[in-house]
Amino acid sequence: MSAKAGQRPTGSLFVQLATLTGLTLVAAETISLLLLFNLPPPNPDFYRLSEIEQTFRGPAPVFTERRPLQIQMAPRPPGPAMEGAATPAIRATLAKDLGVPVDRIVLASKAGPFADRRVFRSIRERIAREGVREEHFLVSPFDVGIRQPDGRWAVVRPQPKFGPDAWQQRIALWFVLSAIAMAPVAYVFARRLSAPIRLFADAAERLGRDPRAEPLVATGPSEIRVAVRAFNDMQERLRRYVEDRTAMVGAIAHDLRTPLTRLRFRIESLPDDQRAKMSNDIDQMEAMISAALTFVRDASRPGERTPLELSSLLESLCDEMAETGASTQVESGEKVVLEGDPMALRRLFSNLLDNAVKFGSRARARVFRDAANAVVEIDDDGPGIPAADREKVFEPFYRREPSRSRQTGGIGLGLAVVRSIARGHGGDVNLVNRIGGGLTVRVQLPL
Repeated sequence: MSAKAGQRPTGSLFVQLATLTGLTLVAAETISLLLLFNLPPPNPDFYRLSEIEQTFRGPAPVFTERRPLQIQMAPRPPGPAMEGAATPAIRATLAKDLGVPVDRIVLASKAGPFADRRVFRSIRERIAREGVREEHFLVSPFDVGIRQPDGRWAVVRPQPKFGPDAWQQRIALWFVLSAIAMAPVAYVFARRLSAPIRLFADAAERLGRDPRAEPLVATGPSEIRVAVRAFNDMQERLRRYVEDRTAMVGAIAHDLRTPLTRLRFRIESLPDDQRAKMSNDIDQMEAMISAALTFVRDASRPGERTPLELSSLLESLCDEMAETGASTQVESGEKVVLEGDPMALRRLFSNLLDNAVKFGSRARARVFRDAANAVVEIDDDGPGIPAADREKVFEPFYRREPSRSRQTGGIGLGLAVVRSIARGHGGDVNLVNRIGGGLTVRVQLPL
């Protein structure tokens, strides 16, 4: 990860964001200008007066490239009325050809101000090309209404069009092609800008697994370099804090052995009954000190991690325990390999199997994959653990059974060691009471 960090962009992150925003705006404006100056405007549909008159007489003419005309009855005249230089001539022509008074005809148009000019040029070209006679025309959309003797209005208008027309389809196609052309540029910039975020995500996950991991290389934009230096300082402080606390616990546990040794010599002159009780207490304290020293030593000296197949590890542990008469079993399943500390994981599963046999008569283990994690579940037939104690049992020196008798349990570091090892590998341990009795210990380790 550190080697790749040197390939990340330099300069200010603000400058990169501003550059990306500026390029996006320039590209959008360039595309708009290209469309404006290169794509011809759409030619609106236009209809000659003879086609409109034929619709009033019925049946309406059939068009292949233009929208069909339709006639409808309406209680009111169409509006707003169209007033233009050619309006009186159009109304007079319609009145003469259809045989109705001029005052019964209303024209209403919603065409743009330049539509007539484009259509006029198209008609001129058609006259020159096909030799058809020149006549008045109306540009869609429009309404032509004639008042009937019963007071209602017969209105002719082009049928509404559903969906985009050819010109709109060309515009949409241009925008789609422009988006496809800009996608690689956006992808490159997105990867460059998200690279520092991935760097910190990977570093945070690695720090959770190993506080002694190599510090990040301070490269990239200036803001990222500042953040990297702060992250490295935080990692160093965390490492020193953990090491100081670990060393302190180890020193205390080591120094306690000296007064315990003196106490053991001093109780030799006591009566036998008192000496036996005090000797048991001293033995218990020495066992706790030895367990604490072992815990500190394992936490301060992590082993080298190598590829490890979990099913084989559990099978070997179960075989060793079976030789002493313990009831253990590993269900056959898929082979799951992960990078881990063999000695630490061996101790983790050994503690769990011992607890299952000790408190639940027998142990049944299984290994499987769950997404990007390896999961090991160990079942027993014991009484389970109340919900209020499921987290407390992972605390160092906590025991649900208050005595420190060897027959009823150890000193309370077994599950603390288990969770410490699991979290040191980036995973965790959880306890679940099974329906019908028994406990399931679920160990989850990232592959």
